[in-house]
Amino acid sequence: MINKPMVGVAALVVVVAGGGWYYLHSRNSSLPRVPSAAQPAPAPAPVGEPAIAHPLPAAQGDSASQAPLPALEDSDAALGGALAEVAGAAALKDYLMPENMIRRMVVTIDNLPRQKVAVDKRPTRSLAGSFIAAGDELHATLDQRNFQRYQPLVAVIQSIDMRKLAAVYIHFYPLFQRTYQDLGYPNGYFNDRLVQVIDVLLAAPQPAAPALIRPNVMYTFADPALEKLPAGQKLLIRMGPDNATAIKAKLKELRTLITAAPPQR
Repeated sequence: MINKPMVGVAALVVVVAGGGWYYLHSRNSSLPRVPSAAQPAPAPAPVGEPAIAHPLPAAQGDSASQAPLPALEDSDAALGGALAEVAGAAALKDYLMPENMIRRMVVTIDNLPRQKVAVDKRPTRSLAGSFIAAGDELHATLDQRNFQRYQPLVAVIQSIDMRKLAAVYIHFYPLFQRTYQDLGYPNGYFNDRLVQVIDVLLAAPQPAAPALIRPNVMYTFADPALEKLPAGQKLLIRMGPDNATAIKAKLKELRTLITAAPPQR
């Protein structure tokens, strides 16, 4: 069971409604049909942008929104500085990878609802220590000491002013959007994806003491239903109920700041 630290921050299926033409026929088919002048074939309707479910709020008039936006390839220093003002320079140094931050965030967020998250693409550093299980390989569960490993990170996340974090996200959003499209979603809208990922994480179950098995090198959940959960939900379970509750509270707060829609049920 590989430890993948939580990303402050959840694929929204973009529904494109297709329409059809319905032709009305005369009820009296016995009447002779008068030929009409040939009409040119209608031009195909232009392909529009997919509907946006969660448009991003307008930037507020603060320093984060007024700073010039850097180029994507030069954005690490600017984004790192902005996040340091929100979370603190020490926390940034301890937990965040300093290179390719936006791409790492986008890739990881996009993968959280999936079964696996690419470890080498994560935006955060590995937590100190190793995974701890209580019991033997046949009868094991999550050890309380494992939950304690996440507490310093959770404390940092709890201390973050989510309004300031949302302001940073909104300011840098064009770079997140471009990265998301370059990832293979040319018509996608990253804020839609982020909101969907948050909803997936908020729906994570919180079993008190899930059983573990160790068929190979790593532990897995003994319950197949738990093992099949998205990677982000399994991460919250591994963090423990108290840590997961704290993270969900901050995610709910962030969600309200980037969209007016209520969480999905």
